[in-house]
Amino acid sequence: MRYSPAGIPIARALLEHESEQEEAGVKRWIRFRVGIRASGAPIADQLTELEVGAKIKVAGMLLRSRQPDADTHPLIISIGRLERLPTDS
Repeated sequence: MRYSPAGIPIARALLEHESEQEEAGVKRWIRFRVGIRASGAPIADQLTELEVGAKIKVAGMLLRSRQPDADTHPLIISIGRLERLPTDS
């Protein structure tokens, strides 16, 4: 986690999505990765407390990343809501 010049906590992570979706009557396997960012408490804390592989549901807005790093995804989701989902047993 980092802090903005105004002292706002900002956390980043990578979200990986996998699902089967239907398009034009044909089922397709969908898999992608997208960067996510949480600004402000408590949501930044919630994001940093997640373990790798945790199942979550996020809501927010899609933004262009301002990170100069070539490994950073060009689009990120700035999350406003994060919900932890039950794990499969």
